[in-house]
Amino acid sequence: MAANAPIVLTDGTRELTSPTPAAAHRRRRSARATGPGGTVLRYVFSALIFLAALFPLAWMAISGFKARNEVVSSPFQFFPDVWQPQNYVEIASDPQFLRAVGVSFGGALLFAALSLTVNSMAAYAFARLEFAFKRTIWVAVLMTMFIPGMAILLTSYIVVTRMGMLNTLAVLVVPGAAAAVHIFFIRQFYLGIPTSIEEAALIDGADRWRIFTAIFLPMSKPVFVVVGITSFLAFWNAYVWPIMTITEPDSALTQIQQYLATFRSERRIEYGLLLAGSTLAATPVIVLFLIFQRYIISGIRISGIK
Repeated sequence: MAANAPIVLTDGTRELTSPTPAAAHRRRRSARATGPGGTVLRYVFSALIFLAALFPLAWMAISGFKARNEVVSSPFQFFPDVWQPQNYVEIASDPQFLRAVGVSFGGALLFAALSLTVNSMAAYAFARLEFAFKRTIWVAVLMTMFIPGMAILLTSYIVVTRMGMLNTLAVLVVPGAAAAVHIFFIRQFYLGIPTSIEEAALIDGADRWRIFTAIFLPMSKPVFVVVGITSFLAFWNAYVWPIMTITEPDSALTQIQQYLATFRSERRIEYGLLLAGSTLAATPVIVLFLIFQRYIISGIRISGIK
């Protein structure tokens, strides 16, 4: 019998397998590492990270109750002397703010849906289909990941101008829908799906479109959540591109970041209103993360293993 082979004992009704020496040694080391001291240290370290991440959000939300001068007062003061909820009331009751939130939310949902549609189909083509110059095209797609967005900002503006897309919803949604990083992310997930499932569907007479919609899409929920929320955040936080392409004053397509920029000017910054508006603008994003955090972690883990 080999030195590390498991020892099988029989008690008359079932077989009992004793752990190998190596497995028992690993268990003892794990038990020592996760003793009371190690557990306390992990909780303390996790608490410090949690507080460090929570502090900016808490400061932003509480500063929304401060007067303008209190926000930048010295020495630093975390809580206001007098709580002023009128900052939040003024922002929440502003029709322009409500319209900007509606435009940003609806546009972000549309952008995320378009991004998922385009990138998932491209990912399936690169993961499963064979066509001419596939490797060359894939390398070209990956190379676009290393081009900064600012480097093509001017050329992108010229293209949408010549296409007559300025001051339209299409100019906010269409140009950034296809993204190499999302294609790569979804493709990695598709590469992990067994080919036997696809081969069985082909034998049953299903075509490629049927396989994609009936097999691959239902299995893509974890990775779709990650890509969808990433696309949603990209649209929600967009500032430079909307400023360049939505040029009409008081446009109905004004987004939330453009609205918040109105509280900053060369001579005066309304810090209380700005921070109150930023808190309200960040709330939908935080709620989305809390709802889908399980799928986000699962999607990143699964695609990272492939």
